[in-house]
Amino acid sequence: MNDNKIHIYCMPGMAASSAIFEYIKLPEDTFKLHFLEWSIPERGISFSDYAKTMCSKVEFDDAVLLGVSLGGLLVQEMSKYINVRKVIIISSVKRSSELPNKMLFARYTRIHKLLPTGLVNNVELLAKYAFGESVVKRLALYERYLSIRDKSYIDWCIDKLVNWQQKVPPENLVHIHGEKDTVFPIINIEDCIPVQNGTHTMIIHRAKWFNENLPTIILE
Repeated sequence: MNDNKIHIYCMPGMAASSAIFEYIKLPEDTFKLHFLEWSIPERGISFSDYAKTMCSKVEFDDAVLLGVSLGGLLVQEMSKYINVRKVIIISSVKRSSELPNKMLFARYTRIHKLLPTGLVNNVELLAKYAFGESVVKRLALYERYLSIRDKSYIDWCIDKLVNWQQKVPPENLVHIHGEKDTVFPIINIEDCIPVQNGTHTMIIHRAKWFNENLPTIILE
């Protein structure tokens, strides 16, 4: 299926809903936004198989896949199974070597298995996992963006993140990264479009930058 518009499928980060894209507004005569959502994975499913199931939700050919944080990893996996126009990742990583040392440490020690993910109904803790920053002052705001509060899902996400393996990113990938991202520090990131003062949640707080720049990035 296709038409004259460029179709963009947006994937939020861990535990977040597509509401994080609510301020993204692109010219409707050229672009059409579609929003993907996380679902609780089947027991034992691999990250690549989960990506395959998500591909079934992409109805238009030659689409753009846009993912934030863990969603950025997922859209890269999806691009291995369907033809896409471009892959855009935001506040994410494109090589496993870009993961911060604490995540690489967790991969080999499995210390992430000890995280208190059973406390996912503690909204402040869940927001810390999902958005990577203390959210006490904005708790009501962030609570609105959280969609899944399931321990097995959070455990699965963290495990797939720290164990993600990729040396060569997709050729048609564009990486947009905040200079003040505390989850994936930009010092570890290569070949990206930096966003001044951008944090891990800049898709929400710097929507104006994305609205001004995404059209050109997509059409390049």
